[in-house]
Amino acid sequence: MSHPIIVIGSGFAAYQWVKSFRKLDQDTEITIITADNGDDYSKPDLSHVFSRQQRATDLIKQSATEFAQVNGVKLITNTYVTAIDPQVKTVSIDDQVLTYSNLILATGSRAFVPPFAGNATDEIITLNSLQEFEQAQERFITAKRITVLGAGLIGTEIAIDLASSHKQVTLCDKASSILPAMLPPFLGSEVQHTMALNGVDFKLNRGISAINRHHQEMLVELDNGEVISSDVVIAAMGLRSNTQLAQQAGLMVNHGIVVNQYMQTSDANIYAIGDCAELYGRVRAFIQPTMLAAMALAKTLAGTATPVRLPASLVKDKTPWIPLNLAGKTVGSELTWEIQRNSDGYVAKAFHVETSELSGFIVSHDQAKAAFPLLRLLPGEVA
Repeated sequence: MSHPIIVIGSGFAAYQWVKSFRKLDQDTEITIITADNGDDYSKPDLSHVFSRQQRATDLIKQSATEFAQVNGVKLITNTYVTAIDPQVKTVSIDDQVLTYSNLILATGSRAFVPPFAGNATDEIITLNSLQEFEQAQERFITAKRITVLGAGLIGTEIAIDLASSHKQVTLCDKASSILPAMLPPFLGSEVQHTMALNGVDFKLNRGISAINRHHQEMLVELDNGEVISSDVVIAAMGLRSNTQLAQQAGLMVNHGIVVNQYMQTSDANIYAIGDCAELYGRVRAFIQPTMLAAMALAKTLAGTATPVRLPASLVKDKTPWIPLNLAGKTVGSELTWEIQRNSDGYVAKAFHVETSELSGFIVSHDQAKAAFPLLRLLPGEVA
């Protein structure tokens, strides 16, 4: 008797793999086990729900039932996998034990919230899933003052979207400039200036000492003693891969579940994909590498071993005030910059100071048309 491929998780990576695999193999049984309801939605849209005045149900692209029917899969929803036994190739759920032929871990990531002091830390909102937004959406409707912790890509996008929907927004970060992992400070300051002109207040170079509730207010206390009064506090301080199941099963784990070029873990019949996987030494929480990995793994499990190749990929900051496209290495003291500006925006090219080779680029506004020609000039990470 043949056993199904079992997938744990129902996010973008899992569903992208299913769709890619079904183009190659319509017969192999697939069972998906997910802790949520399995509805298909686009997580990046969570950063734009406020200005679009959307509710959680508006983001659903396809119901779980429809996805299962269209793709010919068995979908087990609202269920946690409690254990994996690689020796006998089983997963345990509730009072059942299911056997797999191959197992795909698509367990995703969770929002990182530091262990702040204070009596209101359990009221901090994260927006890393449709379910988290659904639980908090009524609070956003009535909130007027919102503090966002973390000025990376997600925090910045959320702050802009909230300000666009006429909320009073404060953006906090320990870094001295916003988007510190993506933009050099001199370009980050330009984005910050535009955001400030549109009403966003900034508290940079500041850590968080405590988060407390006092009557109807949440009070965010900074390490300089300043206190920000808020109705809602959102944490956008990065993600952590969900590796607990893999670790308990004895798989190799670092920042993510360690996989080889075939997305194979340290167990020959277990694979990992998406935000939970560490591929070529890094967790890659962006759409393009996840799509490429899903397509390669689909081919591998359909019978043609296919390594994941990663060309230089484009990252898009889709904010309406300061649309940016960037690729390659754009932060570091080893870079020197060449910037061309006109009324359409700017093209900023980063060159390695020793080799003079193009290392990365950032283009803004209508200069986005320059992105793809520049992208072709960058070496692939894994060609």
